[in-house]
Amino acid sequence: MLTFAHIWIFVLLPLPWLAAAVLPARVHNDTALRVPFIDRVKQASGESSPARKPTRRWKQWLVWIFLLLSLARPQWIEPPVEKQIPTRDLLLIVDLSGSMEAQDFMDSEGNKTDRLTATKEVVGDFLLRREGDRVGLVVFGSAPFLQVPFTTDLDLCHQLLDETAVRMAGPSTALGDAIGLGISLFTDREMPNKTIIALTDGNDTASSVPPIEAAQIARDRGITIHTIAMGNPETIGEEKLDEAALKNVAKTAGGEYFLALNRIGLERIYSTLNELETREIKTVSHRPRRNLFYWPLAIALALSALFSIPIRTAAFATGSKRLRVNFRTSKLKVMES
Repeated sequence: MLTFAHIWIFVLLPLPWLAAAVLPARVHNDTALRVPFIDRVKQASGESSPARKPTRRWKQWLVWIFLLLSLARPQWIEPPVEKQIPTRDLLLIVDLSGSMEAQDFMDSEGNKTDRLTATKEVVGDFLLRREGDRVGLVVFGSAPFLQVPFTTDLDLCHQLLDETAVRMAGPSTALGDAIGLGISLFTDREMPNKTIIALTDGNDTASSVPPIEAAQIARDRGITIHTIAMGNPETIGEEKLDEAALKNVAKTAGGEYFLALNRIGLERIYSTLNELETREIKTVSHRPRRNLFYWPLAIALALSALFSIPIRTAAFATGSKRLRVNFRTSKLKVMES
């Protein structure tokens, strides 16, 4: 679509006419010589007395119009370019402790696999459906570590999740410290929605801050925490689940608690989370503008140069005729003498 950035420029269109009407005409004070035999000179030079030629004002107006078109800054508006702005910060907290290597889950082909592998498959699919969110990833074992800072590059987040391995953060479980690290990542962020999804299969054995206290801090800062317990709640020892603690964390921080006994259950959990954490996608649209002022400017310059050629040609022809007139006039004078 064609538009003009300075449409008001066209108000200046009648300016030359107003200037000619208001300003006084130019007065020539050149010295003139009265020649009584001018008709004989014209006859000798072969010139006739032509009628007064029409003015070239239409050419000047044409150049003036194209100059105004250039000053009005014509622009071609391109099709809109849309960009989605994230409206939520979503942080995934994934347990990498030694108990995540227990092979009590099934993969998509029905084969037994460890808990972390099943988590990667399901969480990876969940990530790729979070378009419109800014996603971060924290992994923890004996201590928490930031694997992916908040980003809209969901493919990168998925890739770095796939590169994690059991025990790479230590063999123990420090869920409270992982939540604390997640809270610190939300500091000074102005997103209206802030969510943590904590996925763990064991009880907290290494945190300096109890998970329930970390959940209270998250609640006070407007952060929602969903907890997902991985594995069999009847397991004892280091790999046992502390369902009560995980339920309290979720309840305190305004989230939901889920129990994933197998891969199918884990898929259902993330489907439920997709419904709970609906995406409020904010889209901004921008229409690029391409400047076209140089086209009317080039046309104005070309017309100005084109219209000046006949004037120069006429001036050259007039000079030649003057030479012939002078020569013939001198012959007349000789003959009269």
